[in-house]
Amino acid sequence: MTFLKKLTSGAAIAVTGSLLVTGAAFANDKPGDGVEVQPLQSSIAEETFQTLLVAKGLEELGYDVNSIQEIEYAAGHVALGNGDATFMADHWNPLHADFYNAAGGDEKLYREGVYSPGALQGYLIDKKTAEEHNITSIDQLKDPEIAKIFDTNGDGKADLAGCNPGWGCEAVIEHHLDAYGLRDTITHNQGSYSAIIADTITRYNQGEPVLYYTWTPYWVSGVLVPNEDVIWLEVPFSSLPGAQSEMDTALPDGKNYGFQVNNQQIIANLAFAEANPAAAKLFAIMEISANDISAQNLRMRDGEKSADDIARHADAWIAANRAKFDDWLEESRAAAK
Repeated sequence: MTFLKKLTSGAAIAVTGSLLVTGAAFANDKPGDGVEVQPLQSSIAEETFQTLLVAKGLEELGYDVNSIQEIEYAAGHVALGNGDATFMADHWNPLHADFYNAAGGDEKLYREGVYSPGALQGYLIDKKTAEEHNITSIDQLKDPEIAKIFDTNGDGKADLAGCNPGWGCEAVIEHHLDAYGLRDTITHNQGSYSAIIADTITRYNQGEPVLYYTWTPYWVSGVLVPNEDVIWLEVPFSSLPGAQSEMDTALPDGKNYGFQVNNQQIIANLAFAEANPAAAKLFAIMEISANDISAQNLRMRDGEKSADDIARHADAWIAANRAKFDDWLEESRAAAK
């Protein structure tokens, strides 16, 4: 897979020695013995934690887990569908619906269960500016005078800290700029999200107005806390591109942030899942809370971001949730009998 970018060698997942057991006991305890697994993740470093948790579970089932390979979402879905890789732990449903369908959908990919539910996305501004100018909806930025409040480079347009190309969220933002008549008053700044959002937080700390896109679970909302430091902007009506075009983005409380609430799911190559019921069961039943992901991501933001740090975080989570983790493993082993 020459198109895949290998993560730093320190991020390699060590494959532990197998237990010295034989016969049926070995098969039951290590149903994945001798089977190679290739995990994928996007360039978002904060996804390593979730990916490692899955990988470590597979290792305990006996699978030979290779180093995580880095690839953007669209190509990653295709790689899984073609059998060039095994699983990805951060498929966003429905945000990645077009990627999923383009890679072969249910005929080539396995997608069961919910790994982390209730992921929010949307646009936020600082609470001070929102209250001063009574801004509650993104379409108010059609007004050039309102948009100019968030201008950071002097061109008269609002500067939105946006979404990296290839993540899926950028397509929704670009669609919104047209659907809500914002193309002439908002600039969608893209590039390295981590650098753009760091600059946004610096400007907030200096008392300047900020406008940005983000998602949960992620560390940003632990630094700029919604309803305390910042507010979510609503959209005037639901409007999404592609396979999501008929979806209503309104929340149960009536608020509408312009994005569907997403479930993060583990997706895998279908042929692998069918040949490996233990792994398939693990993919389907693992679940981690958004709060746990955000807490780990915040530790990375605060400096604990090396491969060793993230591996330690994963090990600590497993140790703190050992009974639940063991239940997942037992269910997975039972599926292989």
